[in-house]
Amino acid sequence: MEERRSAVESGDICVIVPTIREYECLREYVANARDHGFDVSRLHFVLVTEDFCDVEEMRALLSDLDVSGEVFDGSRREEWYEANGVAEYGHVVPAASHAETSFGLLYMWADDSFEYGLFIDDDTLPHDDEDYFGRHMENLAFGGEIERVRSDESWVNVLYQNADEHGLYPRGYPYSAMDEVVETDTVDVEPGEVVASQGLWTNVPDLDAVRILMDGDLEGQAQTRTTADDFGSDFVAARGNYLTVCSMNLAFRREVIPAFYQLPMDDNEWDVGRFDDIWSGLFLKRACDVLDKRIYNGDPLCEHNKAARSTFDDLANEVAGLELNEHVWEVIDAAGDDADSYAAVFDAMADALAEGDFAEWNNGAFLNHCGEYMRDWLDCLDALRRTPAPADD
Repeated sequence: MEERRSAVESGDICVIVPTIREYECLREYVANARDHGFDVSRLHFVLVTEDFCDVEEMRALLSDLDVSGEVFDGSRREEWYEANGVAEYGHVVPAASHAETSFGLLYMWADDSFEYGLFIDDDTLPHDDEDYFGRHMENLAFGGEIERVRSDESWVNVLYQNADEHGLYPRGYPYSAMDEVVETDTVDVEPGEVVASQGLWTNVPDLDAVRILMDGDLEGQAQTRTTADDFGSDFVAARGNYLTVCSMNLAFRREVIPAFYQLPMDDNEWDVGRFDDIWSGLFLKRACDVLDKRIYNGDPLCEHNKAARSTFDDLANEVAGLELNEHVWEVIDAAGDDADSYAAVFDAMADALAEGDFAEWNNGAFLNHCGEYMRDWLDCLDALRRTPAPADD
């Protein structure tokens, strides 16, 4: 029978890694923690993978690194749903999709001893000169003065600091919000106000396929690369301004999970994919604005070593949702004004999507589909909190 962890036996940070091939990256992350004196016993790794992958090798890696962790392929996820009394909600996490990171969120929610979560993509590596886990925890505990960014398009390009040189906009940034006028000032942030820490990335920028093609690259990577020099001071986006949130290098507080669902991408009749973390970031930013919370952006940087693949394949996966991406933020922007919790804000956004008429947009019915799944997500979280932990064998 599936057992829930004991808070006595493992740590307070759940590190969620969706992976099918490059799980050896964990060696570098664990080495970084030890080299910088970070308490590795705080980390519990959850590798989310597939039945066709070598699960035993992944378990052997965790054992070799002497870290706490579990590996969940599709079959074991189904066992987990059953053991935790939520088998009827297994559909909320899509199969064979990066959005399987949502399983890690469910896993965290079922275990009250986790205070923090951290997403790591398996094609990334930490920078040796910075305490990767320690910096994320410092960001989440941040209090003080920080740069605040806004634009006349109500969108912040997280690569804005050297955009005059490289001209890059990240994956998910609306085309209609380009050529924005950027304004910066400073704001005082109270301790506890930061609920997510988005680390940015060097080497291969996180771009969509259209922008990669415009950059002259046919292997899905972009010719233009980023270095640490492209990033200046850390920053937050102003209230009422949206930003792209990429889950390759992202820490967060447990409390945000109700509003941080990674939508059912790839596994849907409209073939919409590649916007799971982008749209979850919109939901989170809207909730933060309503609840007076912040998303911290900047360090720790990671090195993004995206594998070469056809840019046209990525384009095929993205094109079904490109028009929707121009408008999703507008649909949710008025939702939940009077809400007093992440779940309440998310419920209002779910209603706005489930009940809206989006027939004028390509694949607009997918947004209704997402709204229904968002409702199921909240019901699943409620069911997990009501389900007692299975008894020990």
